[in-house]
Amino acid sequence: MENKTEMTEFILLGFEVKPQMQIVLLSLFSLMYIISLVGNIGMIVVITADSHLHTPMYFFLKNLSFADICYSSVITPKAILGLAMGNKIISYNGCAVQMFFYSLLGTTEAFFLAGMAYDRFIAICNPLLYHATMSKKTCLFLVSLSYCFGFLNSGTQTGLTFSLSYCKPGEVNQFFCDVPAVMKASCSDTFINEIVLLVICGSIVLITSIIVLLSYSFIVAAVLHIPSLEGKCKAFSTCTSHVMAVSLFFGTAFFMYGQPGAMSSPNQGKVVSVFYTIVIPMLNPLIYGLRNKEVKDALGRQLKCLAS
Repeated sequence: MENKTEMTEFILLGFEVKPQMQIVLLSLFSLMYIISLVGNIGMIVVITADSHLHTPMYFFLKNLSFADICYSSVITPKAILGLAMGNKIISYNGCAVQMFFYSLLGTTEAFFLAGMAYDRFIAICNPLLYHATMSKKTCLFLVSLSYCFGFLNSGTQTGLTFSLSYCKPGEVNQFFCDVPAVMKASCSDTFINEIVLLVICGSIVLITSIIVLLSYSFIVAAVLHIPSLEGKCKAFSTCTSHVMAVSLFFGTAFFMYGQPGAMSSPNQGKVVSVFYTIVIPMLNPLIYGLRNKEVKDALGRQLKCLAS
């Protein structure tokens, strides 16, 4: 306990690369963060401004974009500052705050994607009941429930992690305060924490994945019963963007947290971490925007209004 109370800061080791490569990483991270901000803010603006997009699916998408902005902003600016200034220090409280919001937003996003899969299931399998089932009240409830699960997981993980004792120098072999990396910097026995991390994160990945898989199993079965090829293509086209986003998110989440001993190599873990903390929030608006005709049409209408 004495060691823990004396600990006032951690050292984020980040990427141990040559100076030339550090400049490349700095430029790459900065570019991806800018694209992420512009893309997600643009998505929120377009959905809010265009009445044609005031539907449950785009309500979830707008909330996903907001979560992506916050998610990447919790991690990326500090990583960019570390690369630019060589400042690898993060305060004890700052590390706890970063871990809390990172876990909160990551968990919330997983449940958002599950909610979006359920929305597509209702839209394709029960179209006549769609507006009654996916009412505004239902959508707000699902979003609120996602945040509740996020708070529950982040509160548990952050509380357990920072109840451990930490001995100086407090080196964290990661570029942000990820739960497994911070636990490895502890001089306490972390067995219980590791079990809790595996059980909770594994359960989140499992539950949300099951919701997604069941939803799309029913969707595929329903689409196969559509007689015309055009009808099948139209039905599948409403799901392709979400399938891509889900595959990216859950694939990396399972790789990092859903299996024991998945990250035996710290460098491997850092590469995967870059993917789900920086790359995915950048890709989501591109996936939903560039591959979605309704969003592109809405963007065109907004640009015409601005030009007139």
